[in-house]
Amino acid sequence: MPAWGPKRARVRTPGEAYAEWYGMHMLNPNSEVYDYHRRTYGERFKYTDFVAGFRAENFEPERWADLFARSGAGYVVLVTKHHDGFCLWPSAQAHNWNSVEVGPHRDLVAEVSEAVRAKGLRMGLYYSLSEWFHPWTSELITAEERDYPRYVEEHMLPQMKDIVERYKPAVLFPDGHWTATTETWRSREFLAWLFNESSVRDDIAVNDRWGYSPEGENTMGKHGGFFTPEYDEISHEEKIEFEETHPWAECRGVGTSFGYNRNEDTSDYLSEKALIHLLIEKVSRGGGLLLNVGPTADGRIPVIQEERLLQLGEWLAVNGEAIRGTTKGRTAAEGDVRYTQGKDATYAICLKWPGEELIVEAPGAEVEVEMLGYGTVASQVEGGKVRIQTPRLGPDEAPCGHAWCFKLKC
Repeated sequence: MPAWGPKRARVRTPGEAYAEWYGMHMLNPNSEVYDYHRRTYGERFKYTDFVAGFRAENFEPERWADLFARSGAGYVVLVTKHHDGFCLWPSAQAHNWNSVEVGPHRDLVAEVSEAVRAKGLRMGLYYSLSEWFHPWTSELITAEERDYPRYVEEHMLPQMKDIVERYKPAVLFPDGHWTATTETWRSREFLAWLFNESSVRDDIAVNDRWGYSPEGENTMGKHGGFFTPEYDEISHEEKIEFEETHPWAECRGVGTSFGYNRNEDTSDYLSEKALIHLLIEKVSRGGGLLLNVGPTADGRIPVIQEERLLQLGEWLAVNGEAIRGTTKGRTAAEGDVRYTQGKDATYAICLKWPGEELIVEAPGAEVEVEMLGYGTVASQVEGGKVRIQTPRLGPDEAPCGHAWCFKLKC
C-alpha cells in the first residue's frame, strides 16, 4: 500500500522510483508522487490511512516458501520494518503501528520465518535503523528538535534485539543508516552484543549498512560482514577493488522498485534471459544475488515476479553446481563466456550458444569436459587451450535455455 512510484526513466536517481518510498515522496511538492497522491486520494488522506487496506487476506506463507525453494534460493531476507516504521511483528515500541494490532492482525515475521525454515532455507531479517515519521527523529522536524540518543536507546536497539532473540535470524540486514553516524546508532555496541551475547552469536551474518564515521565515510562498501550494492550502482573502478576484497551480494528487484509498483509494466521487469545472465555475472565476479520480490497488499507475490523466480529455478536445477558453492573464476570473462570456480572443477558458462565448437583456457594438461544437463562431450587440449565439441541439439533436446555450462575437470 499504495504500490505506486514513477517510472525510473523519468527520475534523477533510482531511489525516486522505489514505490516503498511513497510515504516520504507524497510530502515532497517536487515529486510525481505528490501530485499522484492528491489526484488519487486527496490532500486530507494521510499515509497512516493506508493501513486500513493492508489486510493480507491472500497471504499464504507456505506458498511463498515453496516458491523461494523452487527458485533455487539458499536464504530469504524479509523486511520487518521499512523507513515508515510499520512493523510486521508485534513490536512493543510500535504501538498500533504493527501488523498484529492493525491491518492483517498477524505476526507476519513469525509466519514467514517458520515456513522458510520448514523448506530448509536460511532465514534473514531486514530492519531500517531510521524512521521518517518517528517523533524523535522525524524528517518533518528540524535537526535541533531531533533526539537520536533517545530514539536509539528506547526504540531502535530494543526493536533490533527483539527481532534477533524472537526470530533468531541467520542474516541481519540493516538499512536506513545514512541519517546518522555509527556512534549515534551505537553500531559497535550492538554488534558486540550480537556476536558475543545474543542467542545467534555463532550463526549470524550481517551486512555493511551501519552509518557514517564522524569524517563522513559510509560503512556501506567499506565495513561489514558482506557488502550490498543496489542495482549495480558502483563505478567500474570501484568494482575492481570492491569485488576483490570482500564478500558481497547485489540486491535489486525483479523490476525497478523493491516495493510492488502498479505503475510498472513488462518493460520494467527483467526478462528470463536477463535475470539468468544477471545471476551469472554476479557469481562469476565473486558475488551473490539477493533478488527482491514485492508482494501486494493482499499478500500475494505478483504473477510476473513468481514466474521469473520459477524460471530462474528451472535453470539452476540444471546448472546449479556452477553457481552454488563456487567462487570467482580464475580466468577473466572472455567475450560471451563467464567463469566460476568449484572445488575440483572450472565452469565455463556461455551467455550465447557457442556454435559447433567452444575454445577456452585449459585448467590443466588433461581435461574432461561435461555439459551440465547433457553429459560428457568430446574435447582436446592444444597449446594451453581446450577445444570443446558442442553437441548438436534441437530446441527440445537442450537441457536449458539462455546460458549453457561446460564443466572442465582435470
